[in-house]
Amino acid sequence: MVLSLTASGCVTVHGELAVVPSAKRSEAAQALKDFTDAYNKADKAYDPALDADHVTGALGLINQASLKARSITNPDGNSAHQPLELTDAKFTIPKKAGWPRWFVADTRSNRDTADGPAFRWLVVFLRSAPEKRWEAAYLTILAPDQVPEFKTDKDGWGEAVEPDSTKVSVAPRDLSKEYASYLSTGKPEHFAAGPHTDAWRKERVDKARLPGLTTQYVDQPVTEGDFAPLGLRTKEGDALVFFATRFFERQTAAKEVRLQLNDDVRALLEGQVTDTITKEWLSSQTVLVPGSDAAAPEVVVEGRLQGVTAAKGS
Repeated sequence: MVLSLTASGCVTVHGELAVVPSAKRSEAAQALKDFTDAYNKADKAYDPALDADHVTGALGLINQASLKARSITNPDGNSAHQPLELTDAKFTIPKKAGWPRWFVADTRSNRDTADGPAFRWLVVFLRSAPEKRWEAAYLTILAPDQVPEFKTDKDGWGEAVEPDSTKVSVAPRDLSKEYASYLSTGKPEHFAAGPHTDAWRKERVDKARLPGLTTQYVDQPVTEGDFAPLGLRTKEGDALVFFATRFFERQTAAKEVRLQLNDDVRALLEGQVTDTITKEWLSSQTVLVPGSDAAAPEVVVEGRLQGVTAAKGS
């Protein structure tokens, strides 16, 4: 197999340079069904192997770690399993050249409470090569008014925002690095205030001040392979971008303080906890990035999904 890299960082396989829809609409619908079926089987049995071939990237790492932990804490499976239903699917499928290819399914789930808002589940499907199957790489859960209207052409196909795009205020390839920097230092300052930015930084500071317990964080960008950022152009000229970061949370307890671990973290634990535990988290973000000509180019973090993927005691 011959691979070549275009200037935008896209992988082109066997000279496939034609700009075409990433998937047929029927293919996208089948991918959503296959993912939901596999997810339900894995969730019912708490067996990561049952949906391992249908998830990848940020969602895959979080999903597989969670199922691994619960297979240990609940070896007989999930007695409270409720099948996930994803309905009212609206697919935005961008046209692009080469591989990888991807699309977004905007769906309604059956997880909403009767008196609560009707949240939308946005699942990003990725296919990295012709011989690969469609896999869910990102998931975000948003209120309906957080889901933008995506730009489409006369045939209804979406427009991808390339990783190095200069048509938005921050290139998608820079978001992971800049968000990791912001969480650590508060800079760059172009992230809008909200629960996933300044409020989360304050939460970390407050946690670090708990008596008898020292908490430290290290944030890192994650951008390679199936963790690469994916962005769609909106009708307003902005971009909705999905990207990932990793962070380590290290807690050290004073002699008279006992560290509290929940069962899922304990199931993933390596080593023995005496006075320190380091938890490794994978976090996926969904952000709205203004166009390059925006008067107030603030990046809004619309949603965040995170999970512990490893833990080490010392």
